[in-house]
Amino acid sequence: MRRSLFLQIPLVASALIANAKKPLNDRANKGFEVETGKDRFQEELLIMGGKFDCKVSAKDTDGDLCIYDTVRQEKGGPALHLHHNQDEWFYVIKGEFIAKIGEDLLHLKAGDSAFAPRKTPHAFAKISDEEGQMLILFQPAGSMEDYFREVSKLGGSIRDQAQGSGELMKTHGMEVVGPPLKF
Repeated sequence: MRRSLFLQIPLVASALIANAKKPLNDRANKGFEVETGKDRFQEELLIMGGKFDCKVSAKDTDGDLCIYDTVRQEKGGPALHLHHNQDEWFYVIKGEFIAKIGEDLLHLKAGDSAFAPRKTPHAFAKISDEEGQMLILFQPAGSMEDYFREVSKLGGSIRDQAQGSGELMKTHGMEVVGPPLKF
C-alpha cells in the first residue's frame, strides 16, 4: 500500500465516523421572513424592560442557534451570569449599552457587537435614555426560548423578573454569579 494512501485512511475514517454520529435533521430547506416588530411565532414576550421577538428559532435550526431582537425601554439588564453550554453574541442596533464579559467592561453603541463565550460571566445593561435595540444570538440554542417564555410570566419589569429568575436560570443551564451592572 502506498504511504500517502495509508495516511489518508484514518482521516477519511474519522470524517465518516463524525458524520455517522450526527443525528438526521428535520430542518426545512426553505427560508422564511419575520417582519419588523414581529415575533417568529406571534408571541409577545416582555422581558426585563423590553420586548423580545424571536427571529430565528431553535426549531428552525435543529437547536443550533436562536436569535432574538430586543427593543428595550427601561435602563438596566440581567444579573451577571454565565451559560454552561451557550455562547452569546450581542449586536446593538440603537441606543447605548454596557456589557461586562469576564473582566472587561465594554461600551457599546449602534453597530457595535460583543461576544460572550460559554462559561464566561457576563451581563449587559441599556444605559441610554432613548429606546435601545439589540440582537442577541445564542449558539447552540439550548432551552433559551423556553427560559424567555417562562421569565416573561414573572411580570414585565426588570425588578420583578430579576427576583424570580434565578431558579429558572439554573433550570435552563445558566447560573447567576453576581448583581446586575451599575451605571
